[in-house]
Amino acid sequence: MTIRLAIVNDYEVVVHGLASMLRSYADRVEIVEVDVNTHPASPVDIALFDTFAQSFRDRARISRLVQDPRIGKVVVYTWSADDPSVIKSRVPGISAYVSKRLAAADLVDTLEHIHAGEPVRLRDAGHGPLVGGDWPGREEGLTARESEVLSLITQGYSNNDIVETTMLSINSIKSYIRSAYRKIGVTSRSRAILWGIDHGFQPDRGRTSGDQLASSGR
Repeated sequence: MTIRLAIVNDYEVVVHGLASMLRSYADRVEIVEVDVNTHPASPVDIALFDTFAQSFRDRARISRLVQDPRIGKVVVYTWSADDPSVIKSRVPGISAYVSKRLAAADLVDTLEHIHAGEPVRLRDAGHGPLVGGDWPGREEGLTARESEVLSLITQGYSNNDIVETTMLSINSIKSYIRSAYRKIGVTSRSRAILWGIDHGFQPDRGRTSGDQLASSGR
């Protein structure tokens, strides 16, 4: 049975990148819509909440997804699927956390297990980079993590806020900031914010249906 899927995040490039990553599995996963800074409007089996520049601790937002009768299950797509802190702060009703390091085929397999009601172990595929998808600034050479940190800076987050949101250490945050600044050619936070505003690092808003996605992919 094909899974009806909604992808949820605040960045258009992120949701469309994940939809593109899953396009080869259209016989198993039907992407009903992608939602950018908005709530799914269609009945779906699974809402996949991408945590790029979002906090998995955003309990109010995730709870709204969990409580929506049109959504069968809520799955959180995160770097931190195997982090003990995830278990401690888990929002009741979330069906599973899955790793951004899973290959597309493994992600689809995992979604099928979740849809079937089978238990999914919190697991990660090592400590490598994001396997697929897309993110702001990729064309400038930013990694997914550098882009996420820069997106949060553009939104006005402090370093401590970013630690709370991403669960990275402060030293890792500072390292990503240094490398991101070097790649975009800035030396201060204010310049980084201006660069981010000019290059699509602020949250978007909108909804795209599965039919529109299919048309744009032709």
